Amino acid sequence: MRYFQLMDDVNVPGGWILGTPTDERTGQPLSGVFLAGHPLRVNGPVRIPFLQPGRALDFSLADTAPIVHTKVASVLAELAPADVQLIPANVETQPEQYCLLNVLRIVKCIDDAACEEVNYWTPEDGVPEKTGRYFSVYGLRTAPTQVGGARIFRPWGWEIALIVAESIKEAMQRLGVTGARFGEV
Repeated sequence: MRYFQLMDDVNVPGGWILGTPTDERTGQPLSGVFLAGHPLRVNGPVRIPFLQPGRALDFSLADTAPIVHTKVASVLAELAPADVQLIPANVETQPEQYCLLNVLRIVKCIDDAACEEVNYWTPEDGVPEKTGRYFSVYGLRTAPTQVGGARIFRPWGWEIALIVAESIKEAMQRLGVTGARFGEV
């Protein structure tokens, strides 16, 4: 099985740039809560503001949260139902329906030796809760034998990365999803 990092394509001409998701009821920012790998309780849709308005995209990152058009959400729900939570999202001024993609799986699968470079937080960095976790990862590579049955996940210790199985990449490409790019890991 091959795996790919799913990233937003910031080079789409005229593409929008989304801001931090907020709880539509309370206005509270929801920054970073989508990296934990567990279901979230959200009362009602999430509001997604623009940092820069532009051409609507089928896949975007809003802070650390993937925002997907409902056609992408349907594919993900079909191909990886145990791996995702899809939360309705209202993208500012857009009539189309979107979802915030909360990835529910975190997998310890980074192949340190195959990566270009990995660095870890140390006690000397003065952040004890991060000691032993990745500080940086360049040229990310995963060990597919450690992934198990996950089809979409975040790698343990480097949760900012979003990894998808080849079948999801291919399904998104068949749909012609805008705003997504892939790099083999």
